[in-house]
Amino acid sequence: MIKKLLGALALSLTCTVAAAAGSDYPLDRAPDRINNMASLQNGAKLFVNYCLNCHSAVSMRYNKLTDIGLTEEEIQKNLLFTTDKVGDLMTIAMRRQDGQAWFGSAPPDLSVIARAKSVNLGPTGVDYVYTFLRAFYRDTSKLSGWNNAVFPSVAMPNVLWNLQGPVTYSNAHTQRVEKDGKTDWERVSTTFDPQGFSEQKTEVLANYRGVEKTEVLFKYASQANQAKFDNDVADLANFLGWMAEPDQLLRKKIGVWVLLFLGLFLVVAWRLNAAYWKHIK
Repeated sequence: MIKKLLGALALSLTCTVAAAAGSDYPLDRAPDRINNMASLQNGAKLFVNYCLNCHSAVSMRYNKLTDIGLTEEEIQKNLLFTTDKVGDLMTIAMRRQDGQAWFGSAPPDLSVIARAKSVNLGPTGVDYVYTFLRAFYRDTSKLSGWNNAVFPSVAMPNVLWNLQGPVTYSNAHTQRVEKDGKTDWERVSTTFDPQGFSEQKTEVLANYRGVEKTEVLFKYASQANQAKFDNDVADLANFLGWMAEPDQLLRKKIGVWVLLFLGLFLVVAWRLNAAYWKHIK
């Protein structure tokens, strides 16, 4: 519960997603852990401690977490404030009008964010959340002190900064330029250190025959910490994916049995059809 209070204080700077230009940053594929109860439980813990301060989940009740293996006693002891009840919705104290007044727009509800960010025949919403939460870097030019490679100029700070640890972010953009009436190529590299200060370098590329492209790199101070952070973010994204459709596991199980039944029914119908028409032919 202390983490929730600290998280709320940190997010008091700003915690809403502001309108910003889009990004073509490639989305990483999140680990598939939808059947992993331990992952879902860890994701629920992270969600309550780090997200459920400014972002609500009004389509979810705490007691629904029993579906991922938690008991009501565990929910009451570890995931609730003293005034909350197990049957309550996952709401927040901040009102929408307050969020609008304080941050410019109200922080979005996260109940179905994983479904909202899904792309047909493309990356899933879980992939988006997984990549987004791992793409924060310090940037002193922003009011919150943070920026994001997936969502440039996002107003939301990195609420998981203490889990992520120090990180250096580099962005190298190769582009075509016109100089003295002729076409040339150059690479503009911008590096943000762990404190958020940036350094930019421009390099002329002689005889370059490639294409315009952007290369990004996140460098962690500790590989072990990076692995643990990625694991926690994967669990959090996994939980948001489950929360967007809690009954998806049951739906998939029923779907398998339905397909098996239809397959069996097809064989029976085929044989009956042959029996009915064999004398007519």
